[in-house]
Amino acid sequence: MGTILDDTRAIQDDLVALRRMIHATPEVGLHLPRTRDTVVDALDGLPLELTFGSGLTSVTAVLRGGRPGPAVLLRADMDALPLTERTGLLFSSTVDGAMHACGHDLHTAMLVGAARVLAARREELAGDVVFMFQPGEEGCDGAALMVEEGVLTAPGRRVSAAFALHVFTAGLPHGTFTTRAGPVMASCDALDVTVRGTGGHGSAPHKAHDPIPAACEMVIALQTLVTRRMDVFDPVVLTTGQFHAGSRRNAIPDTARFETTVRAFSARARDRVRQAAAELVTAIGAGHGLSVELSTSDGYPVTVNDPGEAAFAGAVVADVLGAERFRPMPAPFAGAEDFSRVLAQVPGAFVILGACPADADPDGVADNHAETVVFDDAVLADGAAVYAELAARRLAG
Repeated sequence: MGTILDDTRAIQDDLVALRRMIHATPEVGLHLPRTRDTVVDALDGLPLELTFGSGLTSVTAVLRGGRPGPAVLLRADMDALPLTERTGLLFSSTVDGAMHACGHDLHTAMLVGAARVLAARREELAGDVVFMFQPGEEGCDGAALMVEEGVLTAPGRRVSAAFALHVFTAGLPHGTFTTRAGPVMASCDALDVTVRGTGGHGSAPHKAHDPIPAACEMVIALQTLVTRRMDVFDPVVLTTGQFHAGSRRNAIPDTARFETTVRAFSARARDRVRQAAAELVTAIGAGHGLSVELSTSDGYPVTVNDPGEAAFAGAVVADVLGAERFRPMPAPFAGAEDFSRVLAQVPGAFVILGACPADADPDGVADNHAETVVFDDAVLADGAAVYAELAARRLAG
């Protein structure tokens, strides 16, 4: 029998076909019946114990090893984004307003590949592998739902380690893997602010209470808060992505509303910035004689890699594919991930794989979540091999 890498490379064409099938028929959110059925069909015939989610169309597959030992979890997210694809690929999305613009189609195909090669080695495994096929990563917190429904104890006992792979196009060379110890991705919470005043005619602002200047002041002041109230060595990112006010240029509206995302890389900074931001906008409103309504909602927490598991993942990549294929991650990425829900309970690592086209400059390509982003499915076999080797070697102790 050859190596796991030999085996995944032997099924590369199958993985490409599966990835492109999923890519052409994307589904958004927690309920992905077509994608679930595609995954189940791809796993058909393997010695796996399958269970399905009740609150979402998840697939949990347990592979029982031939010898006793611990259990390891491997996760792939399956959902797409509500975007209209503009790549021109022959296998472009056939669904209006849905696109696999974050590479989850690649993750799913790679995890199916890992399941296939590990199933062929089942008798060699000293323990069990849980394959976590998850809907709803894009803002729906599907990982939290799967944790609530028991994915971490699917083998009948708690998994002892967990790993996820995620493809990026920008910033990382084709085929290169990266990760780091500690925070690897940020938390992301929402702060929605409504400023209430009194409308009037634009010719007589003194007869109204204009909410727009105060709301504009709040947006700018939030950026000053980042640089003057927060520790530069424990950074935060505040971005106001929506601002709504008024209907005519000569009318002062009653209300102005804006929506902000609040990101941090530690629980301490997360709590502090949310409290400080709420106090700041309330005080500015009061200074203008306006009322302020705040709505805050918790998003994903900080994604924190276990130092030992992050080092283990880097060593596995280097050993399987060569030292040049692993690059230590110098700093966390400010995106957010619901795999943080798993890593909050189980030691593990979130690993990133560069999947820009092989002939492209990773610093000049469209990034994840763009309608024009293109991922190179040439990385599928190597990604599947890393998934499989992480499980097999962790079980081997």
